[in-house]
Amino acid sequence: MTPPNPLRPIVLLLLPLLLAACAGGGGVREAAPAPVTIAPAPDATVAGDPAADGESATPDVAPGPAASAPADAAATTADASAQPQAPESPAPGAAPTQAELDYAAIYGTGPYDPVADPTLPAPAQLPAAYDPWENWNRKVHRFNNAVDRTVAVPLARAYVKVVPRPVRLGVGNFFNNLGQPVSALNALLQGRPKQAGQSLGRFLLNATLGVGGLFDPASAANIPNRSEDFGQTLGVWGWTNSRYVELPLFGPRTLRDTFGLVGDGPLSPIRQVEDDGTRFFLQGLQLVDLRTQLFAIDAMREGASDEYALVRDAWLQRRNYQIQADRRQQDEEELPEYLLDDEANPTVPVDVMPMVPLSPTP
Repeated sequence: MTPPNPLRPIVLLLLPLLLAACAGGGGVREAAPAPVTIAPAPDATVAGDPAADGESATPDVAPGPAASAPADAAATTADASAQPQAPESPAPGAAPTQAELDYAAIYGTGPYDPVADPTLPAPAQLPAAYDPWENWNRKVHRFNNAVDRTVAVPLARAYVKVVPRPVRLGVGNFFNNLGQPVSALNALLQGRPKQAGQSLGRFLLNATLGVGGLFDPASAANIPNRSEDFGQTLGVWGWTNSRYVELPLFGPRTLRDTFGLVGDGPLSPIRQVEDDGTRFFLQGLQLVDLRTQLFAIDAMREGASDEYALVRDAWLQRRNYQIQADRRQQDEEELPEYLLDDEANPTVPVDVMPMVPLSPTP
């Protein structure tokens, strides 16, 4: 008869413990579907178990999602750290941070600077005013401002206060219509017969149905109102870049436009009036009416840091746009509204210039 194996009782006692340990270890590999709280089982007394000697055995409890979450978070952090991320771009003009410098040193790319980005287009450059006589022009500008404050502005304010608005509109229409024949001739010299016909049509329609030009039925008939002079014609013929000059009492011009006055002067309707008193009255009334149109931009001029530069640049910009449109033979509807509106950018007309007549009156 085979004697009993002395290790068999020990193996039988350890087998339940090994099975319990295996069951508890499976919880690490497979998470429970929902958080579950498991109360500890009551102490089990097994023959040969240490609990039989007064020690309590607590079975292992499988950890739920709360226990596995730290491991998942650690894995995600490890994956993110394995792929380096470029630091955020600094604000324009801000110095790069240490993190950006470290990233550039490791990966060989400098921090992005939007100000020095070579792929961006070059900033727009406004054309500089051609004003070599600026010192002289500024002196004339101060003189013109002094005359404007002491004479022109008080007369214009009194005119606005005394004369009703409908009458003032009629006066403006009258002088505007008188300039249409000169505009028609210059448009024809520029090679624009259609515009010349429109200017001549405006003059005839307003002079008849408009009661001598006091009313403007031509605008109601959608006939464009274009202002052309011999200075613009010289620009179309090739004299494009001309120096800026400010004339005493008569304001902004260029040297080209000053010579253009010689071409427009003999065609001026007001200058054809032989009676000196009537001619001087019409010229003075036209100047006062012109000054009332400048009230709209007086506040802007007074608030400018350099009022002379503002007037010069605005006048030259509008003038250059007009000549460029004429040279390209394009309709001026493509220009901005404020460049087309003569009332917003008035210029002293040739009608009021004290020019010597070409031939003496007998």
